[in-house]
This record gives sequence, structure tokens and C-alpha cells, in this order.
Amino acid sequence: MLVHAIMTSPAIVVHPETSIAEAAKTMLANHISGLPVVDASARLVGIVSEGDFIRRSELNTERKRSWLLELLTSPGALAAEYVSTHGRSVEDVMTSDIVTVAPTARLQEVVELMEKHDVKRLPVVAQGRLIGIVSRSDLLKALVKTLPAQVTDSKDQEIEAAIINELAAQDWSRGGSIRVKVVDGVAELTGSIMDERERQAAKVAAENVSGVRAVFDNLVYIDPYIGVGIV
Repeated sequence: MLVHAIMTSPAIVVHPETSIAEAAKTMLANHISGLPVVDASARLVGIVSEGDFIRRSELNTERKRSWLLELLTSPGALAAEYVSTHGRSVEDVMTSDIVTVAPTARLQEVVELMEKHDVKRLPVVAQGRLIGIVSRSDLLKALVKTLPAQVTDSKDQEIEAAIINELAAQDWSRGGSIRVKVVDGVAELTGSIMDERERQAAKVAAENVSGVRAVFDNLVYIDPYIGVGIV
């Protein structure tokens, strides 16, 4: 799946000269936490988010430093900080160092960029112009669409076989030590595990099989050092 298939387009934007008050109102009205900033030619010049508004003189939330740290901080850094806490327009607080993505990028690339740069959204740019934005919520919507639907007319034996096959394909399932029984779409897991992390993995494997309505975990943990089972 590529970015253009899930991105929000057109994106809601603001301009460098937009007031901070107007940008904040736009975020609240549209239930979003960040906005791309574009110039008159629709070229991306920055991005502004809720985080840019939390250190403000109006809220008395400016950064407080000890006299020593204040002395060691350069005048330029102090001046830039003053602009961000007292500025009246978006260009005073926006982030200009922007991470972007192309509409033809794969979703894996989007996730990697979000994790690497610790951001919740990425502007989508083509030929220098903003054409959309992809956010964590867009990824969540895509996930919901791709998750398998729960089908209720699958026979218990078919569901049971599907779970067994899925477990058998995993190295962590230890070659069949987990047993499965399905009745009316409810899967019961029995048998033994040697690592507690296998318990959750087995449940997830069963839950992902179409037709499963619930999973009951009756697995027994066997301590690999003393060989004693613990329920």
C-alpha cells in the first residue's frame, strides 16, 4: 500500500502570517494536532503543532532556568526562545526543518520516518508542493480496512485447523505443544509453554483466524529450569 492511497487530501493548512490564535482555533475545530504551513504558491515552508504552543508567555509556561544556565545560554538562543514564546504569527513558532514523504512511498517508509523523527504526521509533497498529509490516524484507518472480518459461518473444525496451521508455522510454538479446541467459534488453548511471551503470541494467532469469536487461555507455563508447571 502506498501513501497516496491513505493520505488526507487536500490537507488543512495555514500560512506563515496566520495568527497563532487562528491556527489554534483551526486545530480545535478540526480535531487535529498539527498543520502544514504553506506560502502563496502552495509550497511547504513549515509545520506547526500543539507542541509549539505549550511554552507561552500568556500561560506563564516559559522555560525557567537557574541563573547559571541562563548565563551559559547564548543570547541568540535566548532571543529565538523569546520569539517562540511571545510571537503572534505562525512563522514565529513553526518548525521549518520538515520531514516529508512522497505520494508513492510505501507505508513502511512512513512508519520508519515517524518513529525516527518522533512525529505524528508527515506532509506529502510532489514537485515541491503540498498535496496531502499522512498521519497516525490515517494508518489506523488503513489497518481497520485490512484486518480480516469476523465471519460467523465458518465451521469449528475449519477454524480449529486454521489455528493449528498458524501455530505450526511459528518457531516459538515449539512444534505442537499448544493444543486447540474450537466450539461455536470459541477457541480454547491448552498445553504447555516454556516462555510467558508465547501465551500472548498464541492468543494473537488464534484471534487473527477468521471466525474466532473468543479465545480462552488454559495454557500451563513450565519452568525450564525446574520442570514444574505453573498455571
